[in-house]
Amino acid sequence: MGTGDSTHGPVTGGVHVMLRDRENSIPDAFMPTRDALPPLACLRAFEAAARHASFTQAGNELSLTQSAVSRQIKRLEDDLGRPLFERHYEGLRLTPAGEHYFRVVQRLLRDLRDETARLRRRGDDRQLTLASSPTIASIWLARQLPDFQRAHPHIEIRILTVEDPHRLDLAEFDLGIYYHVPHEVDPPGLGAEAIFAHEEVAAVCSPAYLARHGDIRDADDLLARHTLMVVEDHYHDWLTWEGWYQAQGLRWHAPEHSLRANSFQLLMNATLAGQGVTLGWKRLLEADLAQCNLVQALPHTLPSRGCLSLLTPQHRHLTEPMRAFRAWVLNTV
Repeated sequence: MGTGDSTHGPVTGGVHVMLRDRENSIPDAFMPTRDALPPLACLRAFEAAARHASFTQAGNELSLTQSAVSRQIKRLEDDLGRPLFERHYEGLRLTPAGEHYFRVVQRLLRDLRDETARLRRRGDDRQLTLASSPTIASIWLARQLPDFQRAHPHIEIRILTVEDPHRLDLAEFDLGIYYHVPHEVDPPGLGAEAIFAHEEVAAVCSPAYLARHGDIRDADDLLARHTLMVVEDHYHDWLTWEGWYQAQGLRWHAPEHSLRANSFQLLMNATLAGQGVTLGWKRLLEADLAQCNLVQALPHTLPSRGCLSLLTPQHRHLTEPMRAFRAWVLNTV
């Protein structure tokens, strides 16, 4: 947030941007009368600008230029007859009137978005959209759902896979299933309830990997001779090999061999295919461990800081499918 968020920034590039500006401009003749509601485009621009404290970032979110957002805010302020923002050299700040109006507009837009999404969904009240990471969805959720569907055959399931819960659009899903670190990685607008009350993190690999490379004698041998699977993902930074070693008092140094990827799902698939050793949650991998698709590479385990959790959008009316799944996953799994 800086001086680029002043009300008179340069208009950036190309025919597409200019067309969007024209489409979203509001002629004076169509500005609301005293008792009419402001245009939805102005309210959306105001809500985004207030949330980001930036016209530029609001424009990025809405696919508008900074100047288009600025014009819509100016029209809204003119209609209300009072300023909503104070402009400072370091950026934007809501006025007291703007603070109050922001809370009202944000709540109304959220309710409108949620209700619109609900009405658009195929199957309407019979459909349940579950958001989860690709790893949890493929390794755990897909194996659990047949039991739920047998108990609730009238509910249609839709799965939305998003790696990072911070990227979720609250209007696009009903419930989420993610590993959650309480008070540290709290996605905004979501409440979290633990599905697994206790979880252990272990080093795992496939029997095929051990058959090719030999047994792993100890933690030092793992670093010296074997391939560590390393996820490069800011959301999983709280679960690293270095942290796992150090928390158990094991001597750590960079491994001689590693395979790195920004997808935990890719690394888990590679681990199952016999390409290396990865850190995994034992409850999540319970089926693969029981079927000997995976084995513990070392006897050490570490209590997980995060637990598999059900994420529920706050201030959302719980539909019958949402209530049924919540009761099932928290009390049965």
